[in-house]
Amino acid sequence: MQYMPPAICVLHDKTIRADGSIVEMVVWLLNAPLEPCSHNYKYRLYYGREGVCRVRYDNELGKGDHRHIGASEAAYAFVNIDTLLGDFERDIDNWS
Repeated sequence: MQYMPPAICVLHDKTIRADGSIVEMVVWLLNAPLEPCSHNYKYRLYYGREGVCRVRYDNELGKGDHRHIGASEAAYAFVNIDTLLGDFERDIDNWS
């Protein structure tokens, strides 16, 4: 299991859409950045259906901020939480 410093959950929302797809957003505020990130957030944002991940944004120790669109993965330039959530919603809309 990945180590995570003490955290406060600032967002946890899960929605099951009419088509059966799932949108889940979880964001924690940490007391220190999770290296190599320079911000104090740990997050996982997920959109998928029937066990298939369509869009996912997350950050992890040693890997940093990144996103998954289908089978591809790319680095993500974190700006702030509002931008993160907006980018995630945009990618969901583009997928649909």
